[in-house]
This record gives sequence, C-alpha cells and structure tokens, in this order.
Amino acid sequence: MTSPAQKERIPIASDHAGFEMKQKLEEVLKKMGYDVQDLGTNSEASTDYPDYAHPLAHEISEGDAKRGILLCGTGLGMSYVANRYPHVRAAVVWAPEIAELARKHNDANVLVLPARFLSEPDAEKILKTFLETPFEGGRHERRVEKIERKEDIPDVSDGEIE
Repeated sequence: MTSPAQKERIPIASDHAGFEMKQKLEEVLKKMGYDVQDLGTNSEASTDYPDYAHPLAHEISEGDAKRGILLCGTGLGMSYVANRYPHVRAAVVWAPEIAELARKHNDANVLVLPARFLSEPDAEKILKTFLETPFEGGRHERRVEKIERKEDIPDVSDGEIE
C-alpha cells in the first residue's frame, strides 16, 4: 500500500548558507516517502536567495506543489520572497512548537528554516512536525482566508475595527 507521503512531491531549495542542511533534509524526506524535488543551490558557493525562493514559491502559488521547504542563513530572506506570492504562507520556524502552531493555526505551506541557527537534529524534528501536523480549520480558517482578501482591509484609523 502506498502512503500519502509517497504521492506528495515536496520541492526544497536553499542558498549557500542552507545547502548542507538541505542535503541532509532531502534524505530525511526521502526516507519518509516523499518525492523530493531539489530546486538548488547545488554547492556552498555564494548565491542569491531570491533565485531559489522564487521558483519554489511560484510552484506553491500555482498549486503545482502543496508544500515546500526553504533554507537560508536566518530564514528571513527566503520568507520575504515566498510571502510575496498569492496563496503562499511561509513560516520561519526555529522550534517544533512553532512548526506545529504554524500548521495548526496558519495553515503554513512553506517551511523556512534558519540553517545557521539550527542543529541538524532540531531541523529534522521541525521538518517532521511541520509535515505531520494538520491545519485545525475552525476559527483559524476565517483568519487564513483574510490573508488573501486585500479588498476587505478594515479601517482602523480610529483604533477600532468595524
């Protein structure tokens, strides 16, 4: 019998700062049964993180992949790029508890890891938590839907939301 993970393709990308950890996490993903698509980089030579974040975020935004993994030194640059795309909810995660809440409450679909600040065992725990935690829905569904609705921006000029 084929597990759901074996059917899901997970794109993963990093800049030079996340390269070594990306290589390790690719192996973890494969062992978990995922179809891993490495979008680069392919070495520790200095690169520009947007060159790798854009293609991955585009795949998520277009629905070509359900979830993705990005890595850079702090996670911030990759998240800035990814979150510019519609339907992408990229979460910088530094602990399993943050990964769990990002999935449960925000339906995060891109995990962004700050590779310079995580050990490999911690990154693996975060990855597994992210992939194994479902979105809770309920009251959180309404909030996630509001992320995409720019036309419904509330007027808070008087300090109150109407």
